[in-house]
Amino acid sequence: MRKAGILVATALALVLPGTGALAAKDQDKDKKEPSAAVKAARDFNKDPYPSTYKPYPGRATVIVGATVFDGTGKRFDKGVVLLKDGKVAGIGGSLAELDVPADAVRIDGTGKFVTPGIIDAHSHLGDYPSPGVDAHSDGNEMTDPATPNVWAEHSVWPQDAGFSRAMANGGVTALLVLPGSGNLMGGRGVVLKNVPSRTVQGMKFPAAPYSLKMACGENPKRVYGSKGRAPSTRMGNFAVNRETWIKATEYRRKRDEGKLESRDLKMETLAGVLDGTILVQNHCYRADEMALVLDMAKEFGYRVSTFHHGVESYKIGDLLKQADTCSAVWADWGGFKMEAYDAIPENAGLLFKAGACVVIHSDDANGIQRLPQEAAKAQGDARRIGIDIADAEVIRWLTLNPAKAIGVDKLTGSLEAGKAGDMVLWNGNPLSVYSRPEKVWVDGALLFDSSDRKRRPVSDFELGQPGEGDVK
Repeated sequence: MRKAGILVATALALVLPGTGALAAKDQDKDKKEPSAAVKAARDFNKDPYPSTYKPYPGRATVIVGATVFDGTGKRFDKGVVLLKDGKVAGIGGSLAELDVPADAVRIDGTGKFVTPGIIDAHSHLGDYPSPGVDAHSDGNEMTDPATPNVWAEHSVWPQDAGFSRAMANGGVTALLVLPGSGNLMGGRGVVLKNVPSRTVQGMKFPAAPYSLKMACGENPKRVYGSKGRAPSTRMGNFAVNRETWIKATEYRRKRDEGKLESRDLKMETLAGVLDGTILVQNHCYRADEMALVLDMAKEFGYRVSTFHHGVESYKIGDLLKQADTCSAVWADWGGFKMEAYDAIPENAGLLFKAGACVVIHSDDANGIQRLPQEAAKAQGDARRIGIDIADAEVIRWLTLNPAKAIGVDKLTGSLEAGKAGDMVLWNGNPLSVYSRPEKVWVDGALLFDSSDRKRRPVSDFELGQPGEGDVK
């Protein structure tokens, strides 16, 4: 009887509505397809404006006899560096250590210096291009204290003459272009290869993560307080930030549960930060505010990759080391506003002594052309208080550390086998004010040669202008 009962129940399930396989089929029909908004939000990390960068053609190249700073803190006297197939193929003390192709271009580096390409972790080139006129002021969307929906790349003008100046005078091969600091959340920054291109997509560093530019302190409270709206105080800054992160947390939850009804470009960027796919670059001067921001990051589950400017970072070097947060600093800028009052030129040296990540940045179209000299000033100031830092380690502040800060240290920033062939040959020690780049390679392609006018990039905007092509 039990077997018969099972057979009857099975038969009923097959014919009665709402039961068995037929019911499951009906329920499938009732299931709604995810909305277009949900599908798009689930896939928001896929870049709708992907990089179209393709390396320029290059040749296998070996430099022999130069002093080589590899970017990791190592120095090779009379060293050898080989670039092949767009990558660093090897580095050592003699040619015998490397598999050099017979047709490789050979360069005598005797008396000269080699470093990885210089990386600026804080630039506004393209967003505030030259000439510096109001019509070119496209870096600050100061219409709301939180504008994570804007992207710096959508303001970048590839014809900015500052790009070629940065390469010719400063050996810069990559840079992070950030929105300005008028807002608490200023938008997404973009990592660029410093190469001539008709479009910003042709400059975008493939596989580099986006960054969210944030700012604390005087700028946001001044901008919005003057408009009679929040934030007008530092506590207002913090409150607006927290309210915005709460909204982002809720948006992310709905996204993950498939319950979104519409897209929100602001929240998509912030959800990316909470996912860990978008880095945080935070403009901040005072030590107390940096410590508060680190607490807020813990509250909402994100990490601050870098504090920018950080003139008081030296006061909390231990906290920054513990958080694995870099400080992108100037050598000696300070005192130009109240929150910069306690700046000291020993900042970088004290951070280094504390074991924290040090980056020398520019935030300036002229400063980007002289980053090694800025680093040398910081090195000298450290030495004067008894902190002796080797040249090879100081070069790391300009190469591997900024690469880490902007999320590309696995790809560039040091002369290690397999990394991008981004390299500079200097006519002397790059930490000397008298030294200049002789040659600059990006992905193994020689893009600047001081002895060859055909390899001195000139922007379209400069064509026909007085002094066209001059490197000054």
